[in-house]
Amino acid sequence: MLIEDLMREITSIWQTDELRRHKPTPVDEARAGLNIVEQSLWKAIPHYLRRVSNALKKHTGKPLPLTCTPIKFGSWMGGDRDGNPNVTAKVTRDVSLLSRWMAIDLYIREVDSLRFELSMNQCNDRLSRLAHEILEKGVGCLAETSSEDLHESRNQSLSRSQFKLHGQQAPSLPTQLPARADLPACTDYNDGGSQYPKLEFPRTDYMPLSRQDGQGSSSSEISSKDSSENLRKLLANGSVSNSNGSQSAVTPRGSFSSGQLLAQRKLFAESQIGRSSFHKLLEPSSSLRPGIAPYRIVLGDVKEKLMKTRRRLELLLEDLPCEYDPWDYYETTDQLLEPLLLCYESLQSCGAGILADGRLADLIRRVVAFGMVLMKLDLRQESGRHAETLDAITRYLDMGTYSEWDEEKKLEFLTKELKGKRPLVPPTIEVAPDVKEVLDTFRVAAELGSDSLGAYVISMASNASDVLAVELLQKDARLAVSGELGRPCPGGTLRVVPLFETVKDLRGAGSVIRKLLSIDWYREHIIKNHNGHQEVMVGYSDSGKDAGRFTAAWELYKAQEDVVAACNEFGIKVTLFHGRGGSIGRGGGPTYLAIQSQPPGSVMGTLRSTEQGEMVQAKFGLPQTAIRQLEIYTTAVLLATLRPPQPPREQKWCNLMEEISKISCQNYRSTVYENPDFLAYFHEATPQAELGFLNIGSRPTRRKASTGIGHLRAIPWVFAWTQTRFVLPAWLGVGAGLKGVCEKGHTEDLKAMYKEWPFFQSTIDLIEMVLGKADFPIAKHYDEVLVSESRRELGAELRRELMMTEKYVLVVSGHEKLSENNRSLRRLIESRLPYLNPMNMLQVEVLRRLRCDDDNKQLRDALQITINGIAAGMRNTG
Repeated sequence: MLIEDLMREITSIWQTDELRRHKPTPVDEARAGLNIVEQSLWKAIPHYLRRVSNALKKHTGKPLPLTCTPIKFGSWMGGDRDGNPNVTAKVTRDVSLLSRWMAIDLYIREVDSLRFELSMNQCNDRLSRLAHEILEKGVGCLAETSSEDLHESRNQSLSRSQFKLHGQQAPSLPTQLPARADLPACTDYNDGGSQYPKLEFPRTDYMPLSRQDGQGSSSSEISSKDSSENLRKLLANGSVSNSNGSQSAVTPRGSFSSGQLLAQRKLFAESQIGRSSFHKLLEPSSSLRPGIAPYRIVLGDVKEKLMKTRRRLELLLEDLPCEYDPWDYYETTDQLLEPLLLCYESLQSCGAGILADGRLADLIRRVVAFGMVLMKLDLRQESGRHAETLDAITRYLDMGTYSEWDEEKKLEFLTKELKGKRPLVPPTIEVAPDVKEVLDTFRVAAELGSDSLGAYVISMASNASDVLAVELLQKDARLAVSGELGRPCPGGTLRVVPLFETVKDLRGAGSVIRKLLSIDWYREHIIKNHNGHQEVMVGYSDSGKDAGRFTAAWELYKAQEDVVAACNEFGIKVTLFHGRGGSIGRGGGPTYLAIQSQPPGSVMGTLRSTEQGEMVQAKFGLPQTAIRQLEIYTTAVLLATLRPPQPPREQKWCNLMEEISKISCQNYRSTVYENPDFLAYFHEATPQAELGFLNIGSRPTRRKASTGIGHLRAIPWVFAWTQTRFVLPAWLGVGAGLKGVCEKGHTEDLKAMYKEWPFFQSTIDLIEMVLGKADFPIAKHYDEVLVSESRRELGAELRRELMMTEKYVLVVSGHEKLSENNRSLRRLIESRLPYLNPMNMLQVEVLRRLRCDDDNKQLRDALQITINGIAAGMRNTG
């Protein structure tokens, strides 16, 4: 049987297309992320929290509180519009609602399993009272469900009936029931009685339908659509519209209370449809109700509300009318937690704590960790787009052009508008499509609120006005949406997070935060709406592409120190958000090592970090792997908080870092940005141009239509060099910097820095790891076959620099060969070489042929398969 299972698996893989033929949409990407939650994180979170709780109890005597979680998840999929025209306001709204739908669907499954498990009768008084309240309102709910079922059935049967398909005219509705229609079919009625006993049959006497003028109507022509609609209204509120729009009344004989009317509708529905409601079949008969477990009654009510919540979300996703009583569905996490915690307390008080701490505790922990949205969606947009939007607004209002003002004038204008009470953007404003999309995004953000969305990240932030511009656009949208709907926006304001990416912006990050917090309005806003908590994001990808890996690492370290100091000056708590990629060139690497190498004080009990691309699957794709990864995060943050890493022992070390960084940056930029041959060499030596064929993401490879390195995204920049096994972005410039300092007699200082300074040690270790993955002969083969003869000398020069970098990294670390302190990694790399090397040889040959025959689809497919294979073998590709 195992052999057959294996054969089936291999057959399935063999006959599955190895390539994605169409580019995924942002919604496709979001669904893939939600699948990771459903298949892995949903199972991992309860186990992880249980282990954290057990460890805390063992060491402190107190477990983790049930409604506390040290970790939360967010997502950029469907929210990151930075240079991605495919992410629109509608996409963001749909992805957010889809995430909510998935959360509710998962909760329904868990509550179903829980109902089966909690069959006991004994409970505390509070739960007993709640169960009785639910039972008392159950009859009315059942009747309404029956009427809904009837409507669905009639709607389907009438709208899809054969006479409609054949274009025939629909028969008219009868104005009253035929004679003797209320009698059972098993008897012939006559005044003289019957040989069969007369059966009692539920009936309702209805007056004939009549027009407004009181004239009886023997026939009227109503379409099948009208028929089903009228029948729905008939069951819902006792009135029906004729096709001409006039109202007809259906008046039952006698007067009924609302409860009796519901019962009448139920009986009428059952008599007409000839069956019981589906929900009634699932419910126990009334004679059994007293013996039902109260937990099942309460959880049954929870399930019913969850199902109505799910249905409401489906209607919203389909842009259909959605009128639900707020009491019928769950909007917030607390609403769902309340009955679950009541069940938990009841079980604990009745001596069933072992049950309470099982599946029920797991569900409560999931609700706390995932909330009603699974992952809150972060929005991201480039700062220039906000400036363009304000330009359009100020020009429309004859105030001038916003982007032409100096920083002080911008801040004065923004602060004044933020303190005002009126909206800034007129409803009648006509703007360009790009500006309209920005305004629409803020409108959707106002409608969804912070219950569904996380942070608004401003990429390429460089000034305090960049943050206040977003705050103003957000406030304006909230005022407009609130006024239009006549009620406040559902969720709170989004926290606005500046993202400092380039070396220049990183150097100014601290002063920008100081300027922001010195503005009274902003500081009060942070304290009032965000609990005195400022989030600041630092980018590893663009800083690395801008100045090289070593300089980027040092500038990031200094920027974090400065931002933390700025927030401390104003008594504001700070969370640093690390925008790491999968590769070393984009700040990737082992999580524990990365967190432990942060500046002292930068991880004060809180940290955010991105996991991108293939790393999401690698770290969270399997439940056990996910649990381990979450434990690593928790351990590293705890240690960095309780036992912060050591700062540099003496100022001399910082001076040496500055010198290494300066030499490294000059070497890197002189090669990448100042050498006129480098761009052409890059295109020839790597499959960068061909990466566009890969349908691996919805985002274009470039921010703008330019062929230069500057506008190329960091991912394809790193990805292309990883394919050739040269991994140039991770080490270029490092060797020159280390060599320059060593030649000045500071070799022993560098060795001491490596041993005693965690930041310097982790930086060198990560570079050493990536050098272990670089392959000199393979990179040389790419040059010999693909690069034109006039540029091969540049390749040879870069390979010499690779050898020099390897030499000086080993000198500083004191290792005899690369990855000496990580033998398991070395074994992994060596075990992959028999697979990687042939794929690289194939890729070179396919690239050579494809560049002579660009339209050859078979060659293009072969190239993409080699790209996927090499990426899988190299692991952290970009």
